[in-house]
Amino acid sequence: MEKVNLGSAFESFDERWSPRVAAELNGQAVKLAKVEGEFVWHSHEDADELFLVRSGELRIEFRERDPVTLASGELLVVPRGVEHRPVADESAEILLFEPSGTTNTGDADSELTQTGTERVE
Repeated sequence: MEKVNLGSAFESFDERWSPRVAAELNGQAVKLAKVEGEFVWHSHEDADELFLVRSGELRIEFRERDPVTLASGELLVVPRGVEHRPVADESAEILLFEPSGTTNTGDADSELTQTGTERVE
């Protein structure tokens, strides 16, 4: 058991759209990410994905419905199989909750695809 200080964890990296694992529990990963700009359109066929905004603002765009904008302290669960694209017009810090081993770009191949997820220091 190790506690995680979110401020220190977010200070430990600068890369955008490159999640770091902060903790794992019950087959789920808690990931931290700094985001800015547009991510890729993607879906996760077998996994729901929770977005929690720590600072800044994040817009989740959908193909078949209106986008949802999240401010600091707000969260949204994107159900499995729903195509979405996260967008941050300015820098934001977010937490992601999803099954361990989930690829960050889901069903999309992209230069942003991570083959492994680093742990925060």
